[in-house]
Amino acid sequence: MSKKDNIEEEAIVNEQETIQAEENQDIEAEVVEEVPTAEELIQAEKDKFLRLFAEFENYKKRTTRERIELFKTAGQELMTSLLPIVDDFERALTHTEEDKENKVAAELREGVLLIYQKFYKTLETKGLSKVETKAGDIFDAEIHEAITQIPAPSEDLKGKIIDCVEQGYKLGEKVVRYPKVVIGQ
Repeated sequence: MSKKDNIEEEAIVNEQETIQAEENQDIEAEVVEEVPTAEELIQAEKDKFLRLFAEFENYKKRTTRERIELFKTAGQELMTSLLPIVDDFERALTHTEEDKENKVAAELREGVLLIYQKFYKTLETKGLSKVETKAGDIFDAEIHEAITQIPAPSEDLKGKIIDCVEQGYKLGEKVVRYPKVVIGQ
């Protein structure tokens, strides 16, 4: 081989080596860019941990609130089914009050009153309370249930409660039965 051919061959080899070195540098640069550092990995794991911890704390708070609410209204169905019995007691007391001259009726009224008071106090200890409604109160659709409207006996009773037909009750802060009222028109 001639000197000229050797030089050309060396130039071709050098050029191939240069191209190969550049490709290796590009590959190394890509590898370095793709592999996160230990600090980045630690930070990513800390972030995941903090998010998971916050989510778990929110879950605990939510379930605690739901549990407290469940305990407050656990007896709602039972209380609702006992309300007609309270109404019957009140009607019996009203009926026996009309016949005051009869000694037997007075004794009966006293017995019914004692049972009613004991029964109602038991319900009150479980969280039941009356929704106070009187004639002359302003009608509020969020608290009262209007069953009918009648012409108001006087101008000042228009839009106000004239009579309470059925008493309303709350269990804690939740209304379990709205008072049924007659309002003036």
